[in-house]
Amino acid sequence: MTTPTAPIDNPTAVQHVPIRRRRGRVEMLWGALAWVVGIGMFFPVLWMVLTAFKQEGDAYTDPPKIVFTPTLHQFSEVLHSGIGTTLLNSTFATVMSTVLVLALGIPAAFALSLRPVHNTRDALMFFIGTKMLPIVAAIVPLYVIVGDIGLLDNIWALVILYSAMNLPIAVWMMRSFFLEVPGELLEAASMDGASLWTAVREVILPLVSPGIAATALICLIFSWNEFFFAVNLTAVQAQTIPVFLVGFITGEGLYWARLSAAAVLAALPVVLAGWLAQNKLVRGLSFGAIK
Repeated sequence: MTTPTAPIDNPTAVQHVPIRRRRGRVEMLWGALAWVVGIGMFFPVLWMVLTAFKQEGDAYTDPPKIVFTPTLHQFSEVLHSGIGTTLLNSTFATVMSTVLVLALGIPAAFALSLRPVHNTRDALMFFIGTKMLPIVAAIVPLYVIVGDIGLLDNIWALVILYSAMNLPIAVWMMRSFFLEVPGELLEAASMDGASLWTAVREVILPLVSPGIAATALICLIFSWNEFFFAVNLTAVQAQTIPVFLVGFITGEGLYWARLSAAAVLAALPVVLAGWLAQNKLVRGLSFGAIK
């Protein structure tokens, strides 16, 4: 007959076993809690997708109908109601404003991190201070200015405003990524004879590319979902997808199924962009977190 020797020979191991078990239970509890929270947050999205495949009558039942016959009728109705133009407008305003933000934000973030300029702190506070102003407080002067330069109901007005809206956040985010790059890399590249532009293009930008990708994705999401400027400065020609969705709320009632179908189509581009850039996004948001 054999007897266990580890608990006798190594008393410390006896103490570690219950600690590991307790730690394992705590981790399982946190994991279960994370799943519950995740499912709770995802449930409205799931319900929206299910409602998009219902008839209007099935979407109004009380209690809600779980078992129903799926149909694509609502998607067909939405696709024939002019959503294509609004999707193109949103895509143009979102992409162009993001490109403009990156073109202006990358040099600014570089200058405010690796090559600090005079009064860097004041410049940063100015950037973040612009986000403190309620947008509703500036809509009247903006409306007058946009009207005077002939850009009312023009998609370029949204491109400019979305760029101004996202630029402060982009500069702050990208500056934090640039700060993680050792300044010695620039000095080493300079000693090897590389110009500043060459050093930035071939040394710095590849290192911070995950952070730039994460910043671009956040700017894309903010611009795609923006509603206040679009509803006040556009009418027909430059209408974007968030304003289009509001059109399903009429005096006759709310078309739940059709609105859900339109919302699914509106969310698809952002979901697809996030799925394609998920690796870059995770790397960018955790850049330097374990330094």
